[in-house]
Order: sequence, then C-alpha cells, then structure tokens
Amino acid sequence: MSDAMKELLSILDLETLEHNLFRGRSPQVGWQRVFGGQVIGQALVAAQRTVDPERHVHSLHSYFMRAGDPKVPIIYEVDRIRDGSSFTTRRVVAIQHGHAIFSLEASFQIEEKGLEHQKPIPLDVLEPEKLMSDKDLKEQYLQNAPANVRKYWEQDRPIEMKPLSLTHYFTREKLPPEQNVWIRATGAVPNDRAVQAAVLAYLSDMTLLDTSLYAHGRSIFDKDLQVASLDHAMWFHRPFKFDDWLLYTADSPSAAGARGFNRGALYSRDGTLIASTAQEGLIRVHPSE
Repeated sequence: MSDAMKELLSILDLETLEHNLFRGRSPQVGWQRVFGGQVIGQALVAAQRTVDPERHVHSLHSYFMRAGDPKVPIIYEVDRIRDGSSFTTRRVVAIQHGHAIFSLEASFQIEEKGLEHQKPIPLDVLEPEKLMSDKDLKEQYLQNAPANVRKYWEQDRPIEMKPLSLTHYFTREKLPPEQNVWIRATGAVPNDRAVQAAVLAYLSDMTLLDTSLYAHGRSIFDKDLQVASLDHAMWFHRPFKFDDWLLYTADSPSAAGARGFNRGALYSRDGTLIASTAQEGLIRVHPSE
C-alpha cells in the first residue's frame, strides 16, 4: 500500500469530540486549499458515524462555501434530521475559523429489492492495461509539461488515474466536452461499505470539473482561470469493491454564467454502474496582464 493511500484512510478516520461532533485533519502536502473530495469524504464519514451500520448511503448533496485551510483541523457537526422506518437523513456542516466552509446532506437506506436497469458502460474503451502506466506517463510527457502540471502529476497520490486521452493537457485544441478515465486506489481499501463509500466520494471529485473546459481548449492549470467546485451530488447505486480499476466517464452539457456543469458515471470493469455524480463549478476568466 502506498504511503498516500495509508494517509487517505487515516484522514477519513475522524476523531470523535462529542455526540454529533467530529474533527478531521488534512494531509500536509503543500496545497493552498483543502481538496474538495477530502471534505466530501470526511463529511460522509461523520454522517455515517451517527447512522445504523445496516443502513447505507444512497445519495448525497453538498455545497462548497469557502476554501478549506489545510493547516488547521476541520470540525464536522452532524444534525440528525430524521430516522425513519426505511430511510435516515443527516445534515453535516464543516467548520473552520468559526465559519461554515461546506455543507452536506446524505440519505441512508436499508437493503431492499426492486426493479433494476442501468445505462451500459461506453463501448470501445481501451482496457487500462493497454494504456500508458503512471510511471511511463511521467517519464515521457512530464519533462515538457508546464511546472504546475508536473507538480500535480508527480506527487504521491492515493488514487492512480489513466486518462484515455492526454490531448487536453498539451494543447489548446477545442475538444468535445467528455472524457473517460480509469481510476483505482493505490492500496487495499477495507472490506467495509462505509469506508468504501467514503473513498469513492473522495475520488468522485477528481477530473469531473475539467470536462467543462474541454470545449474551450482550456485547462484547470491555466493561470488566468479561477476554478473551484460549487456543489457536488452523488448517487450510490450498487455495492462494489476496490479490487480493480473503475471507469469514470463524464460529460459537460453546459457552461454559462461563469459556471460549468458536469455529469459523471462510475463503472466497475465488468460494466456495472456503481455510482453517478453531478457537479457545477466556478469558471471565472481573469483578463491577462
């Protein structure tokens, strides 16, 4: 298991301060703000700690209000909205420096049988073994990449990614606003549905917002762009395990009003749709000097 994966599991294991009150920390990797997926994952863990373990998260809806400060702990306060016969609802507020930085509402459900269907996995997607490895990618491409792109890819991360296309990293070409990325944990994830859901929530914030920039030939690394997640929603359709690659597909139906809207779907390698996501992000263009 990579050190980064060990660290991720550690930061998702929140400290209990009081009834409905938890404390989380951030990895000290030099970033100026807390990664959004971390806050989503930690808030979900806080909610799960107050729910019967036989009830599993089926959806979450969240808003980012302020940038998180990685230098200080984050306090998570849970409001036990409702405990019904089949569903449980929780609201979580993340607090730093006396202000709310993030809020999440999550719904949990007992196991039930019902009608089933799903959208098929995209066809003609290369298997991850046929794509360039993370090591080869760094050796062949990063030496000529901008410094901020190199810094992003060179760091030790708990999640390994294999994009099916690298074009948007090295060109200003306007591309269709859609992407496919193989993604997996760099170490074993405990066989615990609550932990697995938290790790999936963490990685669901990766690459999603990028999709709305493809149609404009832009990148989140462009220095004249102010890019940040505004909200994030997620639906957990089926149980899953982190024992293989997952395919994260995304598209962007619209960008307008300095905001980009993105939709995503996470599939297991055998084509099972395990989760869906949606996110709107701030995309503000600042005039060049």
